[in-house]
Amino acid sequence: MARWKVASVDEEAVKRIVSNAGVSPAAARIMVGRGYANAEDVIRFLSPSIDHLHDPSLLTDLSRAADRLDNAIKASEKILLYGDYDVDGTMSLVILTSVISICGGSSEYHVPHRLKEGYGMRPEVIDAAASQGVRLIVSVDTGIRATAVVQHAASLGIDVIVTDHHLPEDVLPPGYAVINPNRPECSYPNKDLCGAGVAFKLAQALMQKQGWPEVKYLRMLHSFLKLVALATVADVVSLTGENRAIVSLGLQGFRDIRNPGLRELLRVAGIETGETPSVRQVGFQIGPRINAAGRMESARMVVELFLTQDEKRAAAIAEELDVLNRERRDTEKRILDEALSSANESAVGLVLAQEKWHRGVVGIVASRVVDRFYRPTFILEIDRENGIASGSGRSIPPFHLLDALESMSELFQKFGGHSHAAGVTLSLDHLETFQQRFAEYALRTLTADDLVRELALDSCITPAEITEMFVQELFRFAPFGQGNPVPVLMLEDVTVESCAPMGADGRHLKLRLGKDGLQMFTKAWNLGEQIHEFPVGRRLHAAVVIEEDNYRGWSATLRDFQPV
Repeated sequence: MARWKVASVDEEAVKRIVSNAGVSPAAARIMVGRGYANAEDVIRFLSPSIDHLHDPSLLTDLSRAADRLDNAIKASEKILLYGDYDVDGTMSLVILTSVISICGGSSEYHVPHRLKEGYGMRPEVIDAAASQGVRLIVSVDTGIRATAVVQHAASLGIDVIVTDHHLPEDVLPPGYAVINPNRPECSYPNKDLCGAGVAFKLAQALMQKQGWPEVKYLRMLHSFLKLVALATVADVVSLTGENRAIVSLGLQGFRDIRNPGLRELLRVAGIETGETPSVRQVGFQIGPRINAAGRMESARMVVELFLTQDEKRAAAIAEELDVLNRERRDTEKRILDEALSSANESAVGLVLAQEKWHRGVVGIVASRVVDRFYRPTFILEIDRENGIASGSGRSIPPFHLLDALESMSELFQKFGGHSHAAGVTLSLDHLETFQQRFAEYALRTLTADDLVRELALDSCITPAEITEMFVQELFRFAPFGQGNPVPVLMLEDVTVESCAPMGADGRHLKLRLGKDGLQMFTKAWNLGEQIHEFPVGRRLHAAVVIEEDNYRGWSATLRDFQPV
């Protein structure tokens, strides 16, 4: 059972927001509880706008990079874009490939093969680029820890523009320009840009230099925002501030899709034409199909999908991605079952490793294990032929994965990532030591309270306050995601008036909860085996969320419950 934490609310701030922002008291309490203390902030939050995008020149080195790229286009220099194999990396490549072409230039791109090359920049790719006459390389969603490779490029007379968002080391790579909002001296307001967001900022600055009419500039800006929105959601960065505007505007743009590849991708993902997909649909229907290419085969096909104007080719690639996604799901299930059976549930930090675990899905499996045990977890594939283990880790909010890896950096051939997600490659000779030291670090760092899931409740509310107006206000809080979750509402001391199984196998429940003569129906997913917990007449506190429903407009779902 989760530990509930109800947001504290300043009722005076609630009154000011109700008076000046025109929202209901129930909605205002949620906004205040989330840190929006005045009406101006609330109005800005509820009305995302293109004006909420920050000036790209606020990024350190951005203007220098835009000038260099612009000059390279005008001089017809050979340009190589060096990307990554996930949604963030591939969308970054599509954005920069497209904007360079629109501005009159041309470029080649390199997408690493996850299984053959792994994450990050490699010197042999730089050597090949130099032999072909490349004099400018732009990295996207990678490069911030590639100091040796960037130095190698410089020795060959190649300028490197690094665009990345991953956390840097103490010393930055010696690139011609290094664009990363997480550089210590960078004052850019949004530290949570994803890799495609950083690439988009470079594209934005490049377009501003072309002297286009505003209508053309804004049209291209909105076109690219669709791709940045996909990457922002898929990379699970915070959907607040500028990122909220990016995702909101980008997803609205899905009502009118001109790109054949994106149109075909939405078709195989089951998204209706003209529909504005939700963050959940991006995360569970669209994003996995894009990622499936890099996980199971080569992500190069994703870039081709978005760049091709051939509708038949786009349809063929989309179908192939759909097949690969089904293969990914089957592989993931097998590895997850094996990982769960081998895990020591009493360990505070888990490093699970086995042969024949597909490296393309170990990150997803790590997330599933964290969901199950609520422990920081690494899932590694053992490659005995090359004497290495490599894979990915995922974490819980109180535990900083990259800090943990930094504390034992001598064990790894390569590592990097964020607070919540990271990757490692190490010699098999160090595997047992890594397992032991990671578990010890987690035990030393985490408290017993840290290992209890916490459910943040936005507000206490009564059934009488859940009006049609309030529900529509809640929907304006979307897009929901990291940093802006679906509001969780606490219904205090309600009575179970009825409870019935739902679904063919009775896996789910349908509850009718009552208070003060008012009733509310809620769905309870996967609680069928706990039907005995809901006898008629039982009083309980219910944590519920309000969600859009294609049939009834909206419905309530039970997230958790506690006895009175």
